[in-house]
Amino acid sequence: MQSNGMPDMEGDDREKNDDYYLELSPDPIRFESVSCLTNVFFDDSKQQVFAVRSGGVTGVLVKGPDQNLNFRMEDKGPVISIKFSPDMNILAIQRTNTSVEFVNYSSVSGLDYAEYSQSCKGKNATILGFVWTHGTEILVVTDHGVELFQVNPEKRNVRALKCLSLGVNWFVFCPKSYLVLLSSGTIGNQIQALHVTPGNLHKLTKFEIEHGVTKPGKLAVSERDVALAVLYGTPCIILLRHQPGANRSIGTAFVYVYTVHKMMTIKKSHMLKLDVGGRFAINVVDNLIIVHHQASKTSMIFDIMLSGVSDGTVMHHTNITTAKPIKPFNLKVPGATLSDQMYQPCQLYSPNWVVFQPNIIIDVKLGCLWYIELRLETLVKLITDKVLLVEFLMHRSNAKQILIQVLQSFMNQLPVSLMEMPIIFDKLNSVYRNYLESEIQNQMGTPLQNNVKNVTILTDNFKYKLLLDQSDMYSHILSKFPEDTIEPKMIIWVLLEYIRSLAEHGIPVQHYLHELVITTLVHRKAYYQLHQLLQYHVVADSKPLACLLLSLENLYPAAHQLALDMLKRLGNAHEEIIEVLLSKGHILAALRYVRSAGMADQISARKFLEAAKATDDATLFHSVFKFFEQRNLRLHNTTAFTKGEHCQPYVQYFKYLFQGTDNECNSDTNSNVTTISS
Repeated sequence: MQSNGMPDMEGDDREKNDDYYLELSPDPIRFESVSCLTNVFFDDSKQQVFAVRSGGVTGVLVKGPDQNLNFRMEDKGPVISIKFSPDMNILAIQRTNTSVEFVNYSSVSGLDYAEYSQSCKGKNATILGFVWTHGTEILVVTDHGVELFQVNPEKRNVRALKCLSLGVNWFVFCPKSYLVLLSSGTIGNQIQALHVTPGNLHKLTKFEIEHGVTKPGKLAVSERDVALAVLYGTPCIILLRHQPGANRSIGTAFVYVYTVHKMMTIKKSHMLKLDVGGRFAINVVDNLIIVHHQASKTSMIFDIMLSGVSDGTVMHHTNITTAKPIKPFNLKVPGATLSDQMYQPCQLYSPNWVVFQPNIIIDVKLGCLWYIELRLETLVKLITDKVLLVEFLMHRSNAKQILIQVLQSFMNQLPVSLMEMPIIFDKLNSVYRNYLESEIQNQMGTPLQNNVKNVTILTDNFKYKLLLDQSDMYSHILSKFPEDTIEPKMIIWVLLEYIRSLAEHGIPVQHYLHELVITTLVHRKAYYQLHQLLQYHVVADSKPLACLLLSLENLYPAAHQLALDMLKRLGNAHEEIIEVLLSKGHILAALRYVRSAGMADQISARKFLEAAKATDDATLFHSVFKFFEQRNLRLHNTTAFTKGEHCQPYVQYFKYLFQGTDNECNSDTNSNVTTISS
C-alpha cells in the first residue's frame, strides 16, 4: 500500500476500549527486510517469502507457513521473480524479460546447479510474470498472451502445452480457483478470464468494466484495484472502483463483486458502498471482504451472504458495523543483551505494507508477514441488530460456541428479545432443514417431503452456515433459562415458538423438547395450559412423554389418564399400558384391555396373578385366577397351568384361600369374570 501522508494514530483510548474487530496474527513470519543487498519476493500460491541476497550468491532464505529453507545460487544476474513448484522439487527463476530458468531441488541434497530454461514463444514478447498451476505445469504470462508449459525435472526439459494470443496489460491469478484474470485493450477496461485445468486453458466470458475519462497512457483499471478470491465456495472477482472522474483523495469509492458461475459466465452481483475516497487494499477473511482505508487507518468489513438492497441485478451492501482500525501490534525485537527482549509498536497501515490474497499483509521494511484475523467477540458487541448478528455468526467458521453464547444472552434479555426470536429460530431451522435434506439425499437419494411451508430450497450455500440442531438448542439454550429472572410464561412461549419453527420446516420434534415444555408447565402449575397442549396435540404423542406424564401424577392427578390416552393413541404401547394399569393396582382394567387388544393368549399369567396376590383381595385374586383357568381350558383343554408358566405357587395360594369354598366363590365372582371377558 502506498501512503497519502497519514496522521499518526495513538491507541491509548482504543486499548482501553478494545473495540478492534481485526488483528494481526500473533507470531508473524519474520524474514530479512529489503536492503541494497537483499531483494524480497513473495509467492502468494505457496505463501513463501524469498529473501535473495546478492543475487543468491550469499544465500536465499525461504520462509513460509510450513517450512524454512536456506540455499545458495549462482550469480547469473538480478532476479526478477522466484517461485517453487507445488511439490517443492523445482525452483523457477526469472532473470530476464524473455525466459524462465529451472533448477531441480531436493530436501536432501539441496539445489542442483544444472539449470534448464524456457523462452516465451511470442516474438518480441515480454514476460509479465509466471505461476505454477497443476503439478509441474507452469503458466507464463506475457504482454502478447499466455503460454502453458509442462516441466520435466528428470529429463530437464520443458514442453509447450497450450498458448493463447492476446494483448495483456497485467494479470492476476487465484491459486485456490485456478482462475487467471487478464487485462486487455488499449485503456485496459476489457477483462478476459481463463480457467487453468491440467494441460489446458479455458476461456470464460469476456467482459468490459465501466470507466470514466482516463488520462493518456493510464489504464482504466489497474492491477492493484483487482483481487481474486473464493467466497462461500464461488470464485469471485473483487474490483475497487472510484466515482468516474473523481479525485481519489476526495471522491467516494465502491467495490464491485463479480461472481463466476460454473467457470463459464461472469456476472456483476454485488456492490459494496465505502462512502470514502483515497487508497484502499482488500483482504478476504473467513468469506468476509475486508477493505483497508489508508487515509483514515481503518478497515471495513462486508458479508455478501447477508441481505442487501437489490436494484434488480446487483445487491448493494454497507459495512456491517463502524469502520475500525486493526488492533495495535507490538513486535518482539532484540534488547541490549541476547537474553533481553523488547516490544516495539508497529506502524499500522504503513506505506511499507503490501497486501496479498486472501488474508496476508507484508511489511517489507520490518520483514514481517502477518495473517489478518477476525475478533468475533468484539463484533458481537458492535453488531446491535440481533437477527443480523445471528446471521453473521452463522456464516463464520468455528463460531458455534460464540453463537450459542449470543443466543444464551438473548434468553437472558427476555422479554426484550421477544420479537426477534421467531425470526432467529426460522433462520436456524432453515439451515437445519437443509442439512437434514442433504443427509437424506446422500443416504437414500430422495428428498424430504416438501409439504410444509417456509421450507428453504436446498442450496450449496448452507454448507457455509453453522448448524444448531435440536440437541444443541436443548443442551445449551432451551434448558438453561435463568428461572429466577425470567418469567415462566416467557420460557413456555420461547419453547413453543421453537417447536413451531421446527414443525413449519418439516423437522420432527424430538421428545425431550416436548418433555421440557411439560415439566416447565407443571413446575409453574399451569395445568390448564398443559391439558390444552395435550388435548390439541400441540405436543406430539410418544412413549417417553407418556412415561413423563405418569411420573407427574402426584403433582397433577389427571396426568395419569392423559398418559394412558396418549399410549392408546400410539397404538403400539400395549405392554406399557398393561404395566401402568398393574402398577396402579387396576388389575381388572388391565385384563379388560388385554381382551380388547386381542392379547389374552400371549400375556403372562404369572405377572397378573402376582399383582392380584399383592392386593390381598381374595375376591380379586379369584377372578384373575379363574380368567387364566378359562384361557388354559381354551388353549390346552385343561384348566391346569403349564410348567413353563411357573404358576404353581399361585395355584397353592388359590387352594389355600378357596379350598372347599370354590362353588360359593364362583357365584360371588361371576359378575367380575363376566366383566373381564366382555
